[in-house]
Amino acid sequence: MIKKIFKYLLCLLPWFVSVLFPLNYDYYNEIIKPSFAPPSIFYGIAWTIIYILIAFTIFSVINSYKIKEIPDSYKKNLIINYLFNQSFTIVFFGLNNNFLGFASCLGTLITSLFLFLETENLIGKKKYILIPYILLNIFASILSLSIYLLNI
Repeated sequence: MIKKIFKYLLCLLPWFVSVLFPLNYDYYNEIIKPSFAPPSIFYGIAWTIIYILIAFTIFSVINSYKIKEIPDSYKKNLIINYLFNQSFTIVFFGLNNNFLGFASCLGTLITSLFLFLETENLIGKKKYILIPYILLNIFASILSLSIYLLNI
């Protein structure tokens, strides 16, 4: 049981790496946002839930297969998705770059769709756990594009 908890935490913790960077999180309050933009507290709650769900799917894959048996396509999609996901915080809050923030959101959305398909091939119906991630990525991409256009 302890081994499974440790394995799950190894799947979860990397998703929180970007919070370790000293960034200007007040930037979100300083920019012009569309009327449908949620308050900043929404993101901390929503992304924490999403990261827990992503980690569960990764954990399920790792528990179902030996590492060497997991297809390279899944591993590549997971890594690319992770990099896009983590890059948003750095480019948006660190560089205060709305365009790169949008590009990062769009990359995260596209790779989350591929990750969903790869996950289906490996653990079947558990892929549905990633639907909130995809929906949040759609919302984030629309919001990010709107923020970019409103702040040109």
